[in-house]
Amino acid sequence: MTSLNLRVAIVGAGPAGIYAGNILATHIKDAGGTVAIDLFDSLPAPYGLIRYGVAPDHPRIKGIVGSLHEMLDAGSIRFIGNVEVGRDLAIDDLRERYDAVVLATGAIRDAVLDIPGIDLPGSYGAADFVSWFDGHPDVPRDWPLTAREVAVIGNGNVALDVARVLAKHAVDLRSTEIADNVLAGLEASAVTDVHVFGRRGPAEIKFTPIELRELGEVPDVDIVVHDEDFAHLEGITPSTNQLKVMLRILESWRSRPQTGASRRLHLHFYHSPVEVLGTDSVEGVRFERTAPTGDGSTVVGTGEYRDIPVQAIYRAVGYHGSPVLDVPFDDARGVIHNVEGRVVADADDTVAIQGLYATGWIKRGPVGLIGHTKSDAMETIAHLVSDASAGVLAAPTVDGDVLEFLTERDVAYTTWDGWLALDAHERELGANHVHTRERVKVVPRDEQVGVSRAGSLALS
Repeated sequence: MTSLNLRVAIVGAGPAGIYAGNILATHIKDAGGTVAIDLFDSLPAPYGLIRYGVAPDHPRIKGIVGSLHEMLDAGSIRFIGNVEVGRDLAIDDLRERYDAVVLATGAIRDAVLDIPGIDLPGSYGAADFVSWFDGHPDVPRDWPLTAREVAVIGNGNVALDVARVLAKHAVDLRSTEIADNVLAGLEASAVTDVHVFGRRGPAEIKFTPIELRELGEVPDVDIVVHDEDFAHLEGITPSTNQLKVMLRILESWRSRPQTGASRRLHLHFYHSPVEVLGTDSVEGVRFERTAPTGDGSTVVGTGEYRDIPVQAIYRAVGYHGSPVLDVPFDDARGVIHNVEGRVVADADDTVAIQGLYATGWIKRGPVGLIGHTKSDAMETIAHLVSDASAGVLAAPTVDGDVLEFLTERDVAYTTWDGWLALDAHERELGANHVHTRERVKVVPRDEQVGVSRAGSLALS
């Protein structure tokens, strides 16, 4: 294969984008070629959902940051933050300056739960709540936590994160990297009961064992499960070892005595939401009781309806991707139209748009874990390299560093050196905090940008 000399832009500095850049850099270097990779993100800091989508009391999951840091710190990928494609520069601006553009913008919006009353005050998207408790710069600093009884709709890990943070006492989060405004909000929370509802049964949950087990370890919180939800498990053989472990955990909670804790976390199965009740705000949720069909995966309505009084509802029924301006997008699925990572004009098209690629959740939808993200990036990058080797990529038509272009447009971009400065600043805030922590997140965007750009100048 002829040695390649490429300039590539990747949009999105979460795991998908970083893995794609690392795989590309390694492949081209091993083949004797050269590649310049610029990694853009709309946020001032890297890591995407690892920084802004993982609950602050999950340090084990956040450990992935260590490997992502090594990839960016190696110098093969240039991080350019606080730059939004479609606002600060257009997709065509990138295509003119790079041989290829890889879109790794993820999925950060809540999927729709289309039932009557879902737009009442007191109804929230789980993604928005996660962004708030993770200190995302683009959400309000305050969150209304005045409800005593709360419903969380969903049976995945995001639902458990939301339920656990709502049920957990703020004092037990003080040692994490949680932002001060979030800690203050949780300390004032009125929540006493959190109800988690799943449309299917215990054998169809989408949790992971570690997430489920953590629920039972939250101090001063009783777990409540209901015997009627387990009647259908007779004779069922768990399909995986993970499910076997989780069913064992759930069964242990059935026999665990209530302690009279100040908060309770209720797990409900076979409940399908049909309407949010209330006039001026959320007052309850009406569910239809469901039952398994016998095929082990689907349920049907039974015609039995139950009204559960709550004053707030959180929708945790999945994420949905957002379009990138001037890139073909499937609104129904929330993904960029693509075939194995090559972007195409529409769902029926098999002809790739020259030099445009997608990877991660914006490519395949919001499913899969970190391992899937790696294999997904490998597929996309393999096609990019194949196209480059075949000579089908158009060479850049505009010379000059993209940073000069951004400077001319007065875009306050951030850099890797800037992130190192912001990271050190947050760690110093944590070390000096009254409750010593690993870090305290800086939340306001302008403050993040200020610390980052000042630190970048100091290191240059």
